[in-house]
This record gives sequence, C-alpha cells and structure tokens, in this order.
Amino acid sequence: MPNGRLPIVDATQLPEPWRRLLRPGESLPDALGRPQRLPRFFFEVPSWDVAREVELAPNFHLWEFLNVDLREAELARTFPRYVPCAVALLAAHLAVVRQAVGTTVHLAANGGYRTPGHALTRYASPHCWGTAANVVRIGDTWLETREAIEETAARIKTLLPAVHVRPYGHGPGETDDHLHIDLGYVEVCPHGFASGA
Repeated sequence: MPNGRLPIVDATQLPEPWRRLLRPGESLPDALGRPQRLPRFFFEVPSWDVAREVELAPNFHLWEFLNVDLREAELARTFPRYVPCAVALLAAHLAVVRQAVGTTVHLAANGGYRTPGHALTRYASPHCWGTAANVVRIGDTWLETREAIEETAARIKTLLPAVHVRPYGHGPGETDDHLHIDLGYVEVCPHGFASGA
C-alpha cells in the first residue's frame, strides 16, 4: 500500500470469479425495475488486519463496512476483499452523524457493503454500491423501537438533508429493527482511471 493508501482496482480487470460476483458496470434493476449500473472501481483490502487499521473517516474503520455473515458469497468472505470506492463517502457522512451525537454509531453485520451475490440481494440496493448503512445502535440506544428510529431519523435528516433514511414500518422500503441510511447509487471514478467501459 503505497503512501498508506488502499490500492484501487478496476473490477473489470479482476479474475473471472470476482468479475462474476461483483458484476462491475453491469445493470441491476432496483425494486421498481429501474436499471442501476453496479460499481466498477473498488478498494482492494488485502487482510482483516488492514481493514481494522484503515480509518475511512474519523471514528469509522473499513472493517465496519465489511462485517458480514454466511449470507455473503463465500468468495467475498476471503481476502483480498473488494469494496466500492464510494464507501469512503458513506463513512464521511456517518462521521458527521458521529460528531453530532457525540457517541459511537454501530452498524449491523451485513449493514454496510454487500456484494450483488449476497443472499439478501434480490434487486439493486445501495448496499451493493457501498453507500448504505444499517445502524443498529447509537451509544447505548438500540434502534429497535418506532420512537428510537423516528427520533434518530429526524435528527439525521436535519444533519444530512441529501441522504435517504427509510421510514419506520414493516413493509417494503421500511425498517423496524435498525435505521437504514443511504446515499443512493453513487458511481465513483477515481483519479487516474477512465470512466468509460
């Protein structure tokens, strides 16, 4: 890692098993059938130790966005791992929340980046872009009641008016046991790369 930075890769150049899993630049329909183009540029994470050490933004380390269970594709649970470059934007937004609340912000397992091959992926989700987080706890407050979710959502919408926060509820596009925050389907083309296919 030159200069302490994570290597950036064009996922279209990765070995075939990774290309098949990440589907860089391919279209994935969202819940309403609208096509969304999957990310093409990724940070390469060589080990869990590096994921624990790399701070993407104040108080947010890379590992927090890679913490998954067995529903993630087996290849994506090995190293090296690949996470979309847009995850740094999500971390910066969460750092604003962390500063405002003055305490820790905890993400769920599977609450950060998920590959298109994750068992929970049925259609395009900002989680596949590395731009969504499922927050389960802020400080000592678990976000599992209507009151806790709605109060926290209102505060976050004031802090970050451009983010999407899912409303409380039990139906599609709602949440009842965490707070879902996302930046939408953000495509990032790092310096030194061409954005065209």
